[in-house]
Amino acid sequence: MSILNVTDLCVRRGDTLILNKVSWRVQPGEHWVILGANGSGKTSLLSAITGYLTPTDGEIELLSEQFGATDWRELRKRVGLVSSSIRQLIPNEEPALETIITGKYAMIDLWGNITATDRKEGRKLLKQIECESLADRPWEYLSQGERQRILIGRALMAKPALLILDEPCAGLDPVAREHFLQFLQRLGRSENAPTLVLVTHHVEEIMPVFTHVLLLRGGRVFAAGKRREALTSKSISGAFKSTIRLEKKSGRYHLKLTGKSRSVV
Repeated sequence: MSILNVTDLCVRRGDTLILNKVSWRVQPGEHWVILGANGSGKTSLLSAITGYLTPTDGEIELLSEQFGATDWRELRKRVGLVSSSIRQLIPNEEPALETIITGKYAMIDLWGNITATDRKEGRKLLKQIECESLADRPWEYLSQGERQRILIGRALMAKPALLILDEPCAGLDPVAREHFLQFLQRLGRSENAPTLVLVTHHVEEIMPVFTHVLLLRGGRVFAAGKRREALTSKSISGAFKSTIRLEKKSGRYHLKLTGKSRSVV
């Protein structure tokens, strides 16, 4: 069973073709990075996959369910999503433990009684995301890095098969970003980990746990496949329309601009 199978996906709004025949397949045991410049189609692809953006053409199969033949609102409960749009909706006074528990019900600002079972499961997740001491701390007093971990715990509360991380390091200082990335590495290596999909602009955020890369350019797939094959100086130069040298040291990537921006075909 594939985790995700996207075939010839097109999204057009007016005269603008946002996604142009995007095909992408994610198999169990793979962890993917989606990389591309601003306007390359990363956000639109995520929105289409999660059912917030209706495709013009093509097919999406998610967790063996076909878009258009399934209640995508129910299917979303099996897909964890960590994004700035969710972060902005969490009530300031809500304790971290309750934020995590809301993920089981796909709700913001949970109402009603919280069961002892939910609290027990929530505390287990706090331990898993290395935030046990934050159970009673209100959202407004959490650091940005702590908030990102709590949102991951919230997503894991529903036991998703797929966890999508939409630019989770945005707004983190360099130290907090590195702590968070090391946490992602441990999460991806953990037993029964969900399939991870990380959306980023930065090759420095690609941890060794990520096995595959999808490079987008202008709404099209520019390169896709195993990381060592799809992520090269040539492919990233083409995706970002610049002359770039990609370097790797101790399992981590860095890039250097070696020339002026240009069109690369």
